[in-house]
Formats: sequence, C-alpha cells, structure tokens
Amino acid sequence: MITVIAADGKTPLPGDRALHGWALAHRPDAVAAAARALTDSGTGVWPYLLAALAGILAGRSTRERMVGAVAALAALLLGQGLRQALMLAITRPRPPHADWATHASGFSMPSGHSTTSALVAGLVCWAAAHSARRALRWCVWGLAVMWAAGVGLTRIYLGVHWPSDVIAGWLLAAAYLAALVAVTGGRLPVRVARRTRGDVP
Repeated sequence: MITVIAADGKTPLPGDRALHGWALAHRPDAVAAAARALTDSGTGVWPYLLAALAGILAGRSTRERMVGAVAALAALLLGQGLRQALMLAITRPRPPHADWATHASGFSMPSGHSTTSALVAGLVCWAAAHSARRALRWCVWGLAVMWAAGVGLTRIYLGVHWPSDVIAGWLLAAAYLAALVAVTGGRLPVRVARRTRGDVP
C-alpha cells in the first residue's frame, strides 16, 4: 500500500472518500468529544509512558526494569523515525481542513497516531507475554489491541486522515514489530546477564 501511495501520493485510494463522507455524516458532538479524548491518548507523552511501563513490567530486578524501559523507548523512537521518514517521502495531503474535528499537523500518510499506538500496543503485548499469567496476558493483549484500533479509527472519524492513512500506519507498525522480533528473537535486552562465581571478570 505504501508503495502504491508513494507513486501518486496526492490522490485518495478507492473507498477513502466514501468512508470519510460517512464519518462526517455521523458525527454528533458527544461522540466527537469522546473520539477526541481517545485520540489524544495516542500522542504526546502517553505513548512513551506506556512504552516505558511495558519495559519496566518485563523486568524482574531494578536493573532489568531500567534496561527494559530504555529498550522499549528506543524501539518506539526508532519506529517513529521510520514513520517520519516515510511521511516526508510520501508528502500526502490531509483531507480538507473544513472536515476536521480536532487539531492535526504534518502530512497524512502514514497516520502518526495509528502508527504510534500500534507500536505501543505491540510493546505492551510483548511485555505481557514475558511477565503476565495466561489469563491476565489475554486481557492485556485484548485491551492493547482495542486501544490501538480505537485510536486509529478516531483519526478517520475526526476527519484528519483518510482511511488508507490509518491502514498504512497499522501495516507499518506490524512490519516494524515483526522485523524487531526477527532481529531480536522476540527478546529485547531485559534479562541482564548475571555473573556467577566461576565467571572470569
């Protein structure tokens, strides 16, 4: 999808205008206010706090928690850098400003909120896989995925992104997380090696 958009990034894809129009026609004030509250959780300091918390929860000792928080934040920042590079390469305009029901800035593709929340959800799921019991793990996974999906959908509902922007953000996050797992074997450097008495300093 990103390759197709890069070739002609100024034109919405099929279905974009129809879904955008539906959102504009079904946006009562109360629902729009709730959507703005949810969309705000996908930007600013909140995603970074959640990423750091994921790293902390994946550790067992104080040192491991510190390493986990730094590693999770580094993974998120690297993903953000990749998103910014793609956004500046594609330079896709947002929907008309008159359709917006919240503040937005920058280019449209891929959606920053959608990418960021999906990356954080992936880190939270990783932390739960390493630290939570099975019942709690499934609960955390479900909440994380629903939150990321909700944040992405609010960007369409509030009129600041085309639907394909949001889908591209999700796909970018999924590809990046898959590459991260492939490179690290699914383990960020949380488990700090401990020396034993027989180790050579």
